[in-house]
Amino acid sequence: MKNKMKREIRVWDPLVRIFHWGLVLAFGIAYFSGDEENNLHLVAGYVVFGLIGFRILWGLIGTRFARFSNFVYSPASVIKYIKDSVAGRPKHYIGHNPAGGVMIIALLLSLVGVTYSGLKVYAIEEGAGPLAQQNTEISFIKSAYADSDKHGKNEEHEEEEFWEEIHEASANFVLFLVILHIAGVFIAGRLHDENLVKGMITGKKRVE
Repeated sequence: MKNKMKREIRVWDPLVRIFHWGLVLAFGIAYFSGDEENNLHLVAGYVVFGLIGFRILWGLIGTRFARFSNFVYSPASVIKYIKDSVAGRPKHYIGHNPAGGVMIIALLLSLVGVTYSGLKVYAIEEGAGPLAQQNTEISFIKSAYADSDKHGKNEEHEEEEFWEEIHEASANFVLFLVILHIAGVFIAGRLHDENLVKGMITGKKRVE
């Protein structure tokens, strides 16, 4: 039986690769600087927020393999791919496979939750950020009632604690997804005999 010839083709455009590694760096900095008393966490969070916005836009108007339409599959296709992977005979995809597509959507949605909850905490604590106006209006209304000032402060403290817990839990969930993603990349690489990490660096993959 003859060996099948493989050739390199460009799959991941430069913007996808910059987004991917930029997000890895920004989320890592944001996650491990969460308890520090400086602006590093805030800046990294805004970078994550911007990258998410870009990826959603690029998923709609970007290059072929960057678009959501290329890697968002039906639940049946995802289940079939996972079953075939367990059996050791998964179909090879040039772009993201169905399981990888689900992971990307899950990560994006989870990161939206992380950044939104972080902005809520920042708005309540510092009265700043894109969500601060909403909290300022609430504070103005409360200040008109002097007798309810103490009650209002208690409510604000409870709201802050609520969003802090959401922020921490969602950040930990993203970290869990990242670990699953890394495991999936390793498994898919072994099953298809390809270096997926290298592909995300060079933008090229070897196909038959």
